[in-house]
Amino acid sequence: MAKVIFFLASALCLATLVNFAAADADDFDTFHIKGSVYCDTCRVQFITRLSKFLEGAKVKLECKNRVNQTVTLVEEAVTDKSGNYEMVVTGDHEEEVCEIVLVESPEAECREINNEEFLRNAARISLTANDGIVSNETRTVNPLGFMRNTPLPDCPKAFKELDIVPDVIF
Repeated sequence: MAKVIFFLASALCLATLVNFAAADADDFDTFHIKGSVYCDTCRVQFITRLSKFLEGAKVKLECKNRVNQTVTLVEEAVTDKSGNYEMVVTGDHEEEVCEIVLVESPEAECREINNEEFLRNAARISLTANDGIVSNETRTVNPLGFMRNTPLPDCPKAFKELDIVPDVIF
């Protein structure tokens, strides 16, 4: 009789553990990605009071295999009237490098992208529940910006207000 009770108790514990593990895996395989796109009107690669958030800008999420660089996931989004975008991604991408990159600006005067590797306008994003991030469902991406072809005339005044001297020729 003791063996039967021990067997039933063990089976119950094992079943509970399996269900708990399955519930955790299911809870973490959907990620909500949020970000924004702006026009860098002063060509300084950060947001100023003169920056303009862009409606209708296109961004792309691209995940690649770390070893052979094979593209494993591509999602696109378009910004709303506030310059914000959202996308939902399903699946754990722990073994991949995922980035949000700018695709297209809706404004002709604000389309330049700096393609130098260290200033490349892309944001890496972690799409796994195994990364120590407390908010397992929402990922907020740093703002990404297209550059205006020439800085606005008010940029020097805005920099003086910030007490900075940027490396920009006006």
